[in-house]
Amino acid sequence: MAENKEIRNSRLYLHLKKWLEIAICDYNMIEKGDKLLVGVSGGADSLVLLDLLDSSMIFVPAFSFIAVNIDMGFDNSYRGYKILEKYLRKNNYRYVMEKTDIGPVSHSEYNKKNPCFLCSRLRRKRIFEIAAEEGCNKIAFAHHRDDIIETLLINMFYGREISTMVPKQRIFGGKMHIIRPMTLLREELIKKYCKERQFPVIKNACPTSRISKRVYVKKLLDKLSRDNKDIRENIFKAMSHVKPDYLLPLSNRDRNRH
Repeated sequence: MAENKEIRNSRLYLHLKKWLEIAICDYNMIEKGDKLLVGVSGGADSLVLLDLLDSSMIFVPAFSFIAVNIDMGFDNSYRGYKILEKYLRKNNYRYVMEKTDIGPVSHSEYNKKNPCFLCSRLRRKRIFEIAAEEGCNKIAFAHHRDDIIETLLINMFYGREISTMVPKQRIFGGKMHIIRPMTLLREELIKKYCKERQFPVIKNACPTSRISKRVYVKKLLDKLSRDNKDIRENIFKAMSHVKPDYLLPLSNRDRNRH
């Protein structure tokens, strides 16, 4: 316990907590009495989010939360499921863990061209259902600043649109919101904190996780950063400095297609 207390007062911990609270307050993510569903995959990002939310807040109003894990059903995921369950129980988290066949279904023969889309859609559908069952009004995902930057490029490269994840998103007509408290946190610092705390990170069992579009974009940004170390920071800030007058309007031909 002494070691954990020391780490909980480390400069890295205080830095992450500071920017977590700034993001929550700046984007009005959490209000007094909110009940959060915290999506916990077992990866480093979600374990750090869970840890940071489960700490005393200075500026964030009182709230409660439940951790939710959706096991995707891959053949080699059972061991990770048990490790995560042991960790949640040991730390007295209220949690829901559910085994599914979402992974195999999404990677089946009839859907092999786009498994990530179906996998994400089915997983989120179940998360929304559990949120309703548990009376949660906010769903917290562990997406961080680098995820937001990468999503912008993915949507531009493959979706032909300029869009990304947002810090707070209304769903179901405002009955629920998706929030991303780690919006301002850098991935490398999240990973570093995860190692310091020695969280039991569960390896991603998805067979396409290492060859996805996100992995390609991440590697591309790493390559560009060798010549310009500010590339990610510049892209992130650019999303808040949009000049609509200098973007292409829809042509008559494109407007007729819609």
